[in-house]
Amino acid sequence: MPRMLLRITLSAVFIGLASLACPFQLRAQSDGAKVFKANCTLCHGADGSGNTPTGKALKAKDLKSKEIQDKSDAELGEVITKGQGKMPAFGAKFSPDVINSFVAYIRQLSKK
Repeated sequence: MPRMLLRITLSAVFIGLASLACPFQLRAQSDGAKVFKANCTLCHGADGSGNTPTGKALKAKDLKSKEIQDKSDAELGEVITKGQGKMPAFGAKFSPDVINSFVAYIRQLSKK
């Protein structure tokens, strides 16, 4: 019985450690999705197309387009951080890690 308890405990510890180590990228991507939905969908839409009334009025870029997807991660991060045209800057509002999660989420939009 004690041996079985030890195996269960070790299994639980292993699973716990694995869940902390492995899904970091998944957490960052889901954080990017949550922050995107809260801050970007008014103009860019949930799908990133910019096909919303506000997006059309402001001529928001289609984030799935070749023009945007061809930009480097650093270029996208800079636009998010400093703003561009009518898009506001988010550098004061979000940490570099959150901005990187935005970039990762924008990359995923083209695959949907």
